[in-house]
Amino acid sequence: MFPEYRDLISRLKTTDRHFQNLFDKHNELDQKIKNMENHVEPGTPLEIEVLKKEKLALKDELYEVLRKAEA
Repeated sequence: MFPEYRDLISRLKTTDRHFQNLFDKHNELDQKIKNMENHVEPGTPLEIEVLKKEKLALKDELYEVLRKAEA
């Protein structure tokens, strides 16, 4: 996710608690979605779709934090 911001992401994960929380939540949702899609964890297609939308919203928020931090 956002390879062009790799260094900034590493820095923000250690200095910005809000960013860290967003990043962790995004990764947790990503893993949960993968588990549901691979039938490791139960989940309906609708539940997966809802989680994907939530994950996308988190990604958008992470991107905004990165853009502001870069400026």
